[in-house]
Amino acid sequence: MGIGTAHASVTGPTDAQARSLSFRHTHTNEKVNLVYARSDHYLPQALYRLNHFLRDHYTGDVGNMDPGLFDVLHRITEELGIAGRPFHVISGYRCPATNDRLRAASAGGVAKRSLHMEGKAIDVRLPGVPLANLRDAARAMKAGGVGYYPRDQFVHIDTGTVRHWGA
Repeated sequence: MGIGTAHASVTGPTDAQARSLSFRHTHTNEKVNLVYARSDHYLPQALYRLNHFLRDHYTGDVGNMDPGLFDVLHRITEELGIAGRPFHVISGYRCPATNDRLRAASAGGVAKRSLHMEGKAIDVRLPGVPLANLRDAARAMKAGGVGYYPRDQFVHIDTGTVRHWGA
């Protein structure tokens, strides 16, 4: 299936060293389920598809997502024992113009130098998993920042410095 389709998949031989992720975007309703790495090698075609999938849904601008962020998400699903369950994506990459617009319209929660603009952050939830459990699993990774937004029903996960905010 092509990049612009509602469901894209990159598959290959199954092996124990494969790392995969599944997503559904809450704004575009697109879905993707793919193997993005094998052993210590990222798969360029899969990263390309993930970059496109996680594009700024306001402008269509595509950024370069940090593959380490995908590793954190993969580890979270393994830690929670739910590998293969799709993350619901609220926000991935944001271009600077979108970030500025959201920051101006927001009562808080949008950083001036947001890691979303660098492809190092994602806002997600995992249906069927209590939001606090997702937050705790992300914090346990000690792989970057974790923001907890229970009112808006998402957890911010990034590959910046280790820190956390929210309850």
